[in-house]
Amino acid sequence: MNLADIALSKGRVPDNAGKTAFFSAAGPITNSVFQDRVRAIAAGLVTLKVKPGDHVLIRMTNSVEFAASFLALVWLGAVPVLQNSQFGQSELEHIIGLTGPVGLLFATKEADPATEGMATSAWRAVVTADGLASSSGESLGARGDWPALYDATRDTPAFIVFTSGTTGRPKGIVHAHRWLEALGDSNRARIPPQPNDVALATGEWSFVSALGHNVLFPLRNGIAASVLEDRASPERILSTIARDRVTLLYSVATLYRRILGQAGIEGRYDVSSLRGVNATGEPLEAAVRLEWQARFGCSLWEHFGISEAQMVLGHSPLVPYRDGTVGVSWGACPAIVDDDLQAQPAGTTGRLAFSADYPGFFLGYLGDEAQTHATLRDGWYLTSDLARIDQDGYVTILGRADDCFKSKGVLIVPREIEDALSSLGTFEETCVFAIPDKEIGYRIGAAVVLRPGASAIAPTAKDIATALAGRIAAFKFPQQIFVLKEMPKNANGKTQRSAVIKLLLQIV
Repeated sequence: MNLADIALSKGRVPDNAGKTAFFSAAGPITNSVFQDRVRAIAAGLVTLKVKPGDHVLIRMTNSVEFAASFLALVWLGAVPVLQNSQFGQSELEHIIGLTGPVGLLFATKEADPATEGMATSAWRAVVTADGLASSSGESLGARGDWPALYDATRDTPAFIVFTSGTTGRPKGIVHAHRWLEALGDSNRARIPPQPNDVALATGEWSFVSALGHNVLFPLRNGIAASVLEDRASPERILSTIARDRVTLLYSVATLYRRILGQAGIEGRYDVSSLRGVNATGEPLEAAVRLEWQARFGCSLWEHFGISEAQMVLGHSPLVPYRDGTVGVSWGACPAIVDDDLQAQPAGTTGRLAFSADYPGFFLGYLGDEAQTHATLRDGWYLTSDLARIDQDGYVTILGRADDCFKSKGVLIVPREIEDALSSLGTFEETCVFAIPDKEIGYRIGAAVVLRPGASAIAPTAKDIATALAGRIAAFKFPQQIFVLKEMPKNANGKTQRSAVIKLLLQIV
């Protein structure tokens, strides 16, 4: 088994050679041309004496060269190390120290301030349309026959991704070659591909969700992928959809809110090719889903994923939508467990876990056996989320256990209040959090970003209480409102809740 061979097998079918693998700003790239690029990079890596098991860091934004580099490394049995291209020197020093890469791959020979001053013996190479080149421009290797395919076992490490580092240093997550079969099949079952599909993910491919949905799953299923070369914005996303006739979009809820926050934007771009869009990474409010469907005329499906696997729960065109839930399982088996890790009956609220025998789960956290054993324990993969599962298998995520809090002795679930705030149609983004209070434990705070065109007068807690009357219980009304121009985001465009809380608690 080899992940790269699985991903490229569709492209090596003769009838598929002329079909588009990637659409980019430079034009379409066929499967045969893409494979030529993979082969040329692999030849250069052989020249650099890259061996099975070697770690090689990829320092690029989304591009055909990124995808070809990843697969060339895996073809040889080397392990791509993926990291957020926005990471600075301190994060990179941590990642390089943890992974010990033999080399670094770049998309340009221009100096990278984050790596130029670092003391490392790793070689550096530039990826071009013709293969690999040294930083001085000298060609490394030549096109020829495919180098020998590394015959991996299912459990052989295939690639490493890193968490965003928003709650501490980024953690390295090691995935095996079996990952592509497990998640490729699960995602194909959730949204069966159609021959004319074009998939686009708005996140950077250093994140496992975007890597799967935008690179590996399209290749495995013989459909095309669209490349968003620059950072995501409402205009850039919609213009790319129009350019490449995208049919399936994968993004985060924040970006859908930002798109909907611009009145009439759906009329400025031809996005009629869309047959469905997907939201992940953070809760999707029902109001956002309904407004999207009304304005854009296509379904919006929510799914729940984790970096230690990828998509594990989700809605689909194949199952009825159930509001308030993130859908059903598509391979991984969920359960609610108690403190003794015993599975609980349907309808019970508790910690969300998954049976650890699902082959899509990671091998472990690099260099952190204690955290690996705390997460993969007694046959379970343990999340930090509170949830409940109904009798039909639909899962409701109440939020991370450390995001929920008690006010006046009552459990407050931020997601429920955020959903109610979004339903008012006034706010582009919302974030509910706890404010310490000596008398009642915690007060309920809410940060909001007003939609363009909304009243310039900042709403007060009294205004919000009046608007929310009848939507949620009065004891859940926010007691303090903070109006922000924008919320802190990570490279995927997802709101960084911890950064919002840190910022606002300083001024309370």
